[in-house]
Amino acid sequence: MLALSRKKNEALIINNNVEITILEVKGDQVKVGIEAPREIPVYRKEVYLQIQEANKESADVENAVDALKSLGF
Repeated sequence: MLALSRKKNEALIINNNVEITILEVKGDQVKVGIEAPREIPVYRKEVYLQIQEANKESADVENAVDALKSLGF
């Protein structure tokens, strides 16, 4: 993990097309602005993990359906 210090209104550039700007710092909260092309999804980590879990559950159901079909059900 790369750890960098930034102040309000300072930014980071990732891969030439993603810009992350520190918008505000209040106590232990930091407001971050992200500019990225539309084709690059940007999620909060907790939302990303929920999506991954839902996808895993969906894949498990699809595998179970395929297994039942192979048994003739």
